[in-house]
Amino acid sequence: SSVSQMPVAEGKSVQQTVELLTRKLEMLGAEKQGTFCVDCETYHTAASTLGSQGQAGKLMYVMHDSEYPLSCFALFENGPCLIADTNFDVLMVKLKGFFQSAKASKIETRGTRYQYCDFLVKVGTVTMGTSARGISVEVEYGPCVVASDCWSLLLEFLQNFLGSHTPGAPTVFGNRHDAVYGPADTMVQYMELFNKIRKQQQVPVAGIR
Repeated sequence: SSVSQMPVAEGKSVQQTVELLTRKLEMLGAEKQGTFCVDCETYHTAASTLGSQGQAGKLMYVMHDSEYPLSCFALFENGPCLIADTNFDVLMVKLKGFFQSAKASKIETRGTRYQYCDFLVKVGTVTMGTSARGISVEVEYGPCVVASDCWSLLLEFLQNFLGSHTPGAPTVFGNRHDAVYGPADTMVQYMELFNKIRKQQQVPVAGIR
């Protein structure tokens, strides 16, 4: 999968740009396959656990993806990704002495899924609170799970669909070029996208750098 941000078209709103993209997909012959949602909540290390050494707190991102309804993903900043079941959210409440939810940190993208031959395309509106902050585009090539074997094919489709806004190879491909690609790699890409959108908006959120 490749997850990227699509800039808002000049003179258009986020919603109008999403409609332009979905219309283009439908003209290519893609068929609607329901909806999707990916959400992310940020937690920071509780001040009480840092001690008096002046240590920097770590951030953890707890994420959900409607493609994996029974799973919850916990990603550490520059660290591993834990895949747990959905009860992990309940565990985070019990861990509030160690990790605290950053205020107003919830960010999500939701939209329509499209199937086009072997490609699954998801175009979503990224929102924080009630306001639209950007557009996400995820393209997944189903038959292959090794990035190096199908990136050129994925890139060709992205160029046809996104034109001059085609993204480069995701950073996770660099680490797993010949390894089996999994759901955690997609979540890392969404985490990077959400953080990029947060920085663009310069939204002051407690505990988020």
